[in-house]
Amino acid sequence: MLVLITYDVSVISDGGQKRLRQIAKTCLDYGMRVQNSVFECEVTPAQFVVLKKELMEIFDPQVDSLRFYFLGKKGRQKVEHVGAKPVVDPVHDSLIL
Repeated sequence: MLVLITYDVSVISDGGQKRLRQIAKTCLDYGMRVQNSVFECEVTPAQFVVLKKELMEIFDPQVDSLRFYFLGKKGRQKVEHVGAKPVVDPVHDSLIL
């Protein structure tokens, strides 16, 4: 399933810069960055449970926010990209022939 993850981390709070880097790194382990704080993650339901658990352990709910948008199994078909920096999908856009 395709999950869009967005986040806003307070970098002025204690440990904010570290949390920001950790959340981005965790999201990169499961998907690809499409904008600064936006990741597309193609995961199984079990992988999503692990991913969400990891993110919940990093973020501070008092000052940060996480949002998960579930686009489903056919989520890629629902995404339309316009403008600069198109994202390569390593799962579907194979570079090896």
